[in-house]
Amino acid sequence: MKIAITGGAGFIGSHIVDFYIQQGHTVVVIDNFTTGDKKNIHPKASVIEIDIISPELISIFEKEKFDVVNHHAAQLNLRVSTEKPIFDATVNILGTINVLEAVAKSNVSQFIFASTGGALYGEYTGHLFKETDDVSPQAPYGISKLSAEYYVQYFAKKFGFNFTVLRYTNVYGPRQNAKGEAGVVSIFINSLLDSNVPTINGTGKQTRDYVYVTDIAKVNLFVLGLKQNLILNVSCETETSVVDVYNEINNALHSDIEPIFGASILGEVLRSSCSNECLQSNFNWTPPTTLQEGIQQTVEYFVSQRQ
Repeated sequence: MKIAITGGAGFIGSHIVDFYIQQGHTVVVIDNFTTGDKKNIHPKASVIEIDIISPELISIFEKEKFDVVNHHAAQLNLRVSTEKPIFDATVNILGTINVLEAVAKSNVSQFIFASTGGALYGEYTGHLFKETDDVSPQAPYGISKLSAEYYVQYFAKKFGFNFTVLRYTNVYGPRQNAKGEAGVVSIFINSLLDSNVPTINGTGKQTRDYVYVTDIAKVNLFVLGLKQNLILNVSCETETSVVDVYNEINNALHSDIEPIFGASILGEVLRSSCSNECLQSNFNWTPPTTLQEGIQQTVEYFVSQRQ
């Protein structure tokens, strides 16, 4: 198949590109390189440098005739979304609509959309959030992703293509951009490698459901070519506190630097974890990478980048 991956030079998208190419697919990366990095791109992938907001996107899609579009280009930083909600909505809502317009006019058969689980359901109280649960996003980032999901469903129904929505919890791993994608794992690792004292926002007791990036990429491979419409949480069903993540990284780096604690982030939920029951039942999938294994591999990657 011929597949377009928006944001294909970014953290998650570039890993998906690798998996698709390994399976023999033709892949075109669409990226404006605001946070993506050209060194992440597989040498067999083609590259089109363009913003997803660009009106020229439609003509590119009509020319390239993609079978599948995998949409990972996004504004991902919760703090940025609270500080710049118009920018967040422009990228995540209007950008997605522009991609969907291009999909609708170019006979794409499947649209895969990277959404959020962690920022969508609201405050976790011990019940693992399922795809059918009520949603209550607490920040513009979650609101914009939810709005984009509704547009995906509308366009798919109107124009007759299949859609797959993947609601990720907190993704971490090699290639994560600490500046552009605000992942605490990469932020902590880079700070410790620079011998700086990392800052933990809030008490550090807030929990997240961490998923290793190659496990995410494999899910994108599993859903490729689906003939049914699905919304799927991609999670580990495990709560881990920020302090515990920090300690895991500290141990992997053989460091004894103690963090400092700063102000909480507006709109950040205190606890988050999602059910992956639907993913298990449809694809017999369970996340193969433990947090300890994933952090060790991530630390080794960042260390290797400095050698």
